[in-house]
Amino acid sequence: MMDDVATDSSAGSENTRAPSSRRARRVRMTGKERREQLLDIGRTLFADKGFEGTSVEEIAARAGVSKPVVYEHFGGKEGLYAVVVDREMRKLLDMVTGALTAGHPRELLEQAAFALLDYIETYTDGFRILVRDSPVAQSTGTFASLISDIATQVEDILGLEFKARGFDPKLAPLYAQALVGMVALTGQWWVNARRPKKAEVAAHLVNLAWHGLENLESKPRLIGHRKS
Repeated sequence: MMDDVATDSSAGSENTRAPSSRRARRVRMTGKERREQLLDIGRTLFADKGFEGTSVEEIAARAGVSKPVVYEHFGGKEGLYAVVVDREMRKLLDMVTGALTAGHPRELLEQAAFALLDYIETYTDGFRILVRDSPVAQSTGTFASLISDIATQVEDILGLEFKARGFDPKLAPLYAQALVGMVALTGQWWVNARRPKKAEVAAHLVNLAWHGLENLESKPRLIGHRKS
């Protein structure tokens, strides 16, 4: 494959050329390294320009390789995009479900809100890609199906809480979808606004979910260990 190398360009001019041992070295990436490089470049471009606005030519140029290298690793732009989206979906799902460890329902709400906001803050490019409508199928589905997966985790917790409080546990799926959807949509707004601060956003989300409009706290507080 042509161009599938990284080159050290520190060699001097003809009159000041360094000894052969110090001349520019051509370092070939392993297949795994090249694949990861293409995924990183694709992730950045898809977040900035979207799927339609990104071309294989641009991906290859950023990587310093020829177009066939991209096709060899992913079969084309669609394959690269599918892997990027699949990775981001799994990452977000793992972060949210892994955060749900508290015993108190209100603190569980805080943990879910923080997990999503943490993901948005740390993996902003990934979140921008996820909230766009995907033109290709992924093994984990769409962003809507991902939110549904997270809601299922919350649903089990709510079902136990509803049963303990004498409520109909069959309503747990409805409330789980409502709660997770509220946090997800707020996250889509916050990814651009970034105001107020993350902890304040989490506190207000929990305030609405826990107290309802009628009993909102004027200065909502967090009860869990996370304060920022």
